[in-house]
Formats: sequence, structure tokens, C-alpha cells
Amino acid sequence: MMRKIEKLAYEYREGSADFPTLVFLPGFRSDMKGLKAQYLMESAVRRNQSCLLLDYSGHGQSEGRFEDGTIGQWTEDALTVIRHATKGPLILIGSSMGGWIALLIARAIPERVAGLIGIAAAPDFTRSIKARLSEPYKADLERQGFFAVPSDYGDDMIITQKFLEEGETQCLLDKPLALKIPVTLIQGKLDPDVPWQTAEKIKNILPEALVEIIYVEDGDHRLSRDEDLKIIDGRVDLMAVAPYAGGG
Repeated sequence: MMRKIEKLAYEYREGSADFPTLVFLPGFRSDMKGLKAQYLMESAVRRNQSCLLLDYSGHGQSEGRFEDGTIGQWTEDALTVIRHATKGPLILIGSSMGGWIALLIARAIPERVAGLIGIAAAPDFTRSIKARLSEPYKADLERQGFFAVPSDYGDDMIITQKFLEEGETQCLLDKPLALKIPVTLIQGKLDPDVPWQTAEKIKNILPEALVEIIYVEDGDHRLSRDEDLKIIDGRVDLMAVAPYAGGG
């Protein structure tokens, strides 16, 4: 059942206290009704594992305008729901932008994070957007503070100057991140949006974590095929039964 707190929508199913709670963090313009989110909820229910799905502000069933959001705001949204709906250890699983947010959450509450799984995790992707900006988009940013990208999935995607500037303050790949947790990065080698080398960059900033990279040779960015979902769920299953050591 969908619930709301502070205008943020979420779904929480409680399971056994023997397992860390699974928290799924969706990607840019994605939401908790997506295929991966719903698959992981169903799998957690079968495992009798608590599971939390959520929508950031301006996404899915949460209130707010997408174009008003930033990486920092969406991280705070997720933390608000996590603190409200869950207790005890967590396994964070983030897809694309959700992988960036998962790392930011783990940095914010390391004492609660038992493990982290990134699916085509995309920390610092705002820098990639800026690096690839065309001259017309640069002109739009200068003139009106945003540019609009045509989308195959509905309305144009609005990228604001505020989003890009705030994203710079949340970037992680420049310095080590002190997390002492198991981390699994699942990355498609044919991903057109997140270069597979990004997984190596993430590993390099986690010198104290136990990091495993799983490359899917024919995998794309979505990693939503049946075989991809089984890989993801298999890693969740391993982390769920591992003893909780804490992230501090």
C-alpha cells in the first residue's frame, strides 16, 4: 500500500528482523512502480525481508515539480522516508542516479548501512551532462536557466542550472569515501549512458569497502531483463544472509 509522509510517497512491507531492510533507490525520472523496484519488493516478500520503495519529490506519486529537484534534495527525501519508515540495518540498492544517492546516504548514516548494491551506478553524472552540452543548450542555460531535452518517455526533460550547480557539491569521485561495508556494482558493458569504467572509479574511492564488480557483457543501462534481475536478486540474497557488521 502506498503511503505518504511530508508529501513523499513510499511503500513499506515489514519482514523478519533477521534480515537488513532492503531500500530501493530509483534513477533519474524513475519511480517505485518500475520493473526493478517491483521485482525486488516481490522477492523481498518471498524472503520475508523488510523492503522500502520510495519516490523522490517530483517523481512518481510524490508531490513537487521535477525541475525544482536536486541531487541533495532527493537524497534528503530518501533519508526522510528511511528514518520515518525503517529501523535497524539497511541494504541500499540504487539504480543509475539512485546509485549516487545510495552512496550519499551511506556516507550520511554509515552506522545503519549493512551493504550497498549499485545497478549502473552513476555518481557525478551532472559533470557528464555539463561536459557534453551542445552550444544551443549552453545558450538556453545562459538565457533562461534551463534547457529542455526531448524524451521518448513523455514530457521534455528539464535540466536546470541549479540542478547542475548543486550536483557539483554532491560529487564523490574525487576523494576516498570511508565505508566499511560490502559493495556490489552491477554494470552493463553495453551501457550507452554510464560508461562501464565508472564502476572501477567507484571501487577506487572505496578503499575500506569489500567491493565486487559484476560486468554484464551484453547488458545495457536498464539491466531489467530476466537474467539481469536474477543477478541483482542473487546479490541481495547474499547480503541479506550475511552477518551485519555495520558501516562505521
